[in-house]
Amino acid sequence: MDERQALGAFAALSQETRLQIIRLLVVAGREGMAAGDLAKAAGVSPSNISFHLKELERAGLIAQRRESRSMIYTADYDALGELLQFLMEDCCAGHPRVLGACGAGSCATPPEAIE
Repeated sequence: MDERQALGAFAALSQETRLQIIRLLVVAGREGMAAGDLAKAAGVSPSNISFHLKELERAGLIAQRRESRSMIYTADYDALGELLQFLMEDCCAGHPRVLGACGAGSCATPPEAIE
């Protein structure tokens, strides 16, 4: 991930509703959540959730797929992992204790893959 991509991702995450959406999707795992369910969980209107989902998708942090009549959104764990790696590489001068907290990609592993 380059600096421009990281800036776009951080800009997308710097809004309360979008950060909440990412957190909901990370917990949902690879199964994801329908847009309507995300709107209810975040306490926002369907049009509002659509705006925020487009911003997160534009930043490359989420993906969508169609299931019947619903749009299902999932966190892009690879992109989130790259964002964490970008931040950790530059922040602590390679300090092993800090880097160890996010070692081997464990910070961006979907919940169902941890077991």
